[in-house]
Amino acid sequence: MVVVLEKNISDKQIEDVIKHLEDFGFDVHKSTGVEQIVLGAIGVKPDFDTRKVKILDGVAEVYRITDPFKLASRTFQNYDTTITIKDVTIGGDQVVVMAGPCSVESEKQIFTLAEAVAKSGARILRGGAFKPRSSPYSFQGLGEEGLKLMRKAADEFNLVVITEVMENAQIELIQEYADIFQVGARNMQNYSLLKELGKVDTPVMLKRGLSATIEEWLMSAEYILSSGNKNVMVCERGIRTFETYTRNTFDLSSIPVVQKKSHLPIIADPSHAVGLRDKVIPMARAAVAAGADGIMVEIHNDPDKALSDGPQALLPEQFFDLMKQAKLIAEAIGRTL
Repeated sequence: MVVVLEKNISDKQIEDVIKHLEDFGFDVHKSTGVEQIVLGAIGVKPDFDTRKVKILDGVAEVYRITDPFKLASRTFQNYDTTITIKDVTIGGDQVVVMAGPCSVESEKQIFTLAEAVAKSGARILRGGAFKPRSSPYSFQGLGEEGLKLMRKAADEFNLVVITEVMENAQIELIQEYADIFQVGARNMQNYSLLKELGKVDTPVMLKRGLSATIEEWLMSAEYILSSGNKNVMVCERGIRTFETYTRNTFDLSSIPVVQKKSHLPIIADPSHAVGLRDKVIPMARAAVAAGADGIMVEIHNDPDKALSDGPQALLPEQFFDLMKQAKLIAEAIGRTL
């Protein structure tokens, strides 16, 4: 249920409305918009009489939220969420670009790629320190040493860091080095992890699960939001279908669908979606044209020797070309890059 408060409501009246909602058994979340304050009353009460709230002093309107995801819905918050990290804003007019290797492999590698990211005009350095791999025998990442190297390289070139968190025990450690937590596709429904990430203020990028519907994806975002962290963005990285010519099927239609249903920023990851270097650039262009708030791309200076996902990584010179092309597309639809 959404409770829209009157524009001139006093602090005392706001406290009184919140107290009544809590007494009715709702969890209350406040959203302060440009003109009015909105309260999200969360709780499954299909027979609740909304007139009990409408009669309270300071209440303008009361609406039921029909979507199962409450805090992520546009009914609760009609304006777009923006997330600012240092001088980088995600969800505004600018299309942000996250780029870097699948895995941090060495100091020389991550510094070389961080320099390429910075020279291209991108502002966010991606890289894996802890890697979830299908095979237990594959490279699992450098762990804390990888985090240290990525942070050092990012600071050298004035970049923001995003890296994957895989379990609750890693949150505190990763928070020391990274600016954004990435939740991978395999962990989209790891509700214990999502709840814990909801208890911190560090922004979270939630990737879509391999076979998740858009509703299931946004419901997972709801776990983070309902636990208190409002700095949430979602990432389309392809879903598993019957098609075998690409690694996954890149669901570009999810971008306008999510933007219609939710106020959360949406990022697109064409590298994991298609898994083939020659198809990453056209899909990245398409994601920008579809209205994505950002793209995440894997790059590597020597992909043939990469310890993970080399076939989908762009060479730095290919990445520079992509940035030029994506900038033109962004400008064509009234955005910047």
